[in-house]
Amino acid sequence: MATPHDVLPSALSAPPPEDDPVIVPRRRPGRTAAAVAALLVVGLLLRSVARNPAFQWDVVGSYLTSTAIVHGLLLTLWLTAAVMVLGFAIGTVLAVALLSGNPVLSGLSRGYVWIFRATPVLVQLLFWFNIGALYPTLSLGLPYGPQLFSLHTVDLLGPTVTAVIGLTLHEAAFAAEVVRGGLLSVDQGQLEAAQSLGLRRLRVLRRIVVPQAMRTIVPTAGNMLIGTLKGTSIVSVLAVHDLLFSAQLIYNQTYQVIPLLLVATLWYIAVTSLLSIGQYYVERRFARGHSRGELPPTPYARLRAALKGARR
Repeated sequence: MATPHDVLPSALSAPPPEDDPVIVPRRRPGRTAAAVAALLVVGLLLRSVARNPAFQWDVVGSYLTSTAIVHGLLLTLWLTAAVMVLGFAIGTVLAVALLSGNPVLSGLSRGYVWIFRATPVLVQLLFWFNIGALYPTLSLGLPYGPQLFSLHTVDLLGPTVTAVIGLTLHEAAFAAEVVRGGLLSVDQGQLEAAQSLGLRRLRVLRRIVVPQAMRTIVPTAGNMLIGTLKGTSIVSVLAVHDLLFSAQLIYNQTYQVIPLLLVATLWYIAVTSLLSIGQYYVERRFARGHSRGELPPTPYARLRAALKGARR
């Protein structure tokens, strides 16, 4: 009678199978058919756009890098950068005030956020543009004493300055909520651990709070940046020579509306695409040390993997 000790060696010495089983992916004909149909529709749409003479692509190419369009693009970029920097600077102060234990500062900050988030940005811009009707002059003087200087509001607040003020105050209300959400996302236990180690507040803010809060702030801030870039087109109602207003000036003279709108659209798409790529790499940088595995692949790596899979 065979014992377990006699059977075990023979089982272990059994030859392995000659061929490993081949794993075949499940076929999904519905998904393949949907992909082919989607590509067919996109191809027909691109063919229609490329061959439609009403788009006047030759006119688009001639105006794409014209002096007026480039100047309008530069003003749009400058306006976007100024509004984002000033808006987040004011929004950070408002966020700190919202989280403070002072009821006066917290109440005033909440009131600011409530008012500027509740009113449309176009209404705010028109209000600041007509502020001279309420305050014709701005003066500074000593209490019950002589007046030091006085300025006419119309001379001080031109269209560009009005656009910067209106968009900045509007952006600060949303930036305050973004920064507040980022600060609240930091684990309170880490702050208590830092305090127990005797770290100073500035070092805790710089080395613990800000790096972790940026993981939450950056995605929303990137969306706000892209939204601000597109939202600057609304300043054309104030006759600010941004990208859209420059295109409008040209087609008001040449009556080539569609080609000039396409010029503005192509520039918005190009700049937004670059900002999206930059946002991805910033998010990827702040994800270091937090993700348990490897960092997500870059867009270039994803494209290479997709092409490799398509060849297979």
